[in-house]
Amino acid sequence: MTAGWLIGFLAAAAAAYDGFIRQGERALFPIGSYELPRDDAELRAMAQTGFNLVRCRNRIELDRAQAAGLQCWTPLPLQLGPGDDRLRQAVASVKDHPALAVWEGPDEIVWNFTAFSGLFRNGTYAMPDEWWRQTPRAIEFSERRAAEILPKLRAAIEWLRQEDPHRRPVWINEAARSDLKFIRRYVDLVQITGCDIYPIHAHRREPLAVADYTERYKRVGRGRPVWMVLQGFAWGELPGQREAVAYPSFAETRLMAWAAIAHGARAVLYWGMDAAPPAAAFRESLYAMAAELAALQPFLTASDVPEARLEVIDSEAFDRPARGVRMMVRRAGAEWLVVLVNEDDRPHMGVVIGGLGDLKRLELLYGVEVADVENGEFVTRLMPFEVKIFATSRRWETPRREGRAYPGQ
Repeated sequence: MTAGWLIGFLAAAAAAYDGFIRQGERALFPIGSYELPRDDAELRAMAQTGFNLVRCRNRIELDRAQAAGLQCWTPLPLQLGPGDDRLRQAVASVKDHPALAVWEGPDEIVWNFTAFSGLFRNGTYAMPDEWWRQTPRAIEFSERRAAEILPKLRAAIEWLRQEDPHRRPVWINEAARSDLKFIRRYVDLVQITGCDIYPIHAHRREPLAVADYTERYKRVGRGRPVWMVLQGFAWGELPGQREAVAYPSFAETRLMAWAAIAHGARAVLYWGMDAAPPAAAFRESLYAMAAELAALQPFLTASDVPEARLEVIDSEAFDRPARGVRMMVRRAGAEWLVVLVNEDDRPHMGVVIGGLGDLKRLELLYGVEVADVENGEFVTRLMPFEVKIFATSRRWETPRREGRAYPGQ
């Protein structure tokens, strides 16, 4: 087997992966947490809300997660290369564990040798924005580090695919603005790409940045599944941060999750609950979001209905679309789901959803609206940044209501 043939095979396998995890023969949309609670009761509570994937660093943690009914991803230092004993031992110690679903490569690997703020603090760069100015120093440093790191990373991924008998997917999470040129030097060998984006600050709240970066990574990864890592903390709670504490409201958490999914994300994961343990009320709001998503699992792994169409017919003078409305229409057997996300800071009073076949009626989950479908279409209205989810039955609601009224901070 030649090296070129193997690389081609791995690239083809990476491109074919659908981005979901498996429970037996059933595909699951990953609802994940970087936090692995130390208390087993809290871990079980997390699983019961709908989380199905957590980060586990060793076999003991994998055992705990499996006992709670969760699957895991395990981070690996792939940048060390396949000859490094630390990498080999990490893989050998867990590769046969039934709870292991995904391998994670080094977090934000490209960001860390290009735009990372620590490069200024440690004296590598002379200016905080040196990377963005593209000075000769920044270019030379990044190219030198890329030449050291990326060949080892690629070789380690190739080795891992042969070493792992279950051929688990490899995921590398990047920063939202990580450099395209360097990502493209490894992305052909991974199955999953994506980024972390935490856009709720005390001085600036931009939840729809999540939608934009989901789209970016679909393009960065040439259509590979995108896993989006969302905000599970308040910036003001992190060590060294000087801004006021500001948590996302449940409405913002919900907007970020559904914007990511409607734009094509194949997983929603939360970072920060262990880095900056959140207020209990905010944690409950994240659990409420996980429960909402978990109740809709059959739709989240289904294909889009190709005939579905969206039209916004508004008063041009007052509410002309800017970003517009994002729609997702899915079927699970005889059941339908319609997700609408108003990405504008203005209402849209005439939103038409068509191509719904012989449907007669849809109900707004977590609301009172009923949509009568006539000739395959219905009309609804959307308030600024509103998310509406219609389904053929209210049985798709989760009974969990705690946390849904969380106002943020």
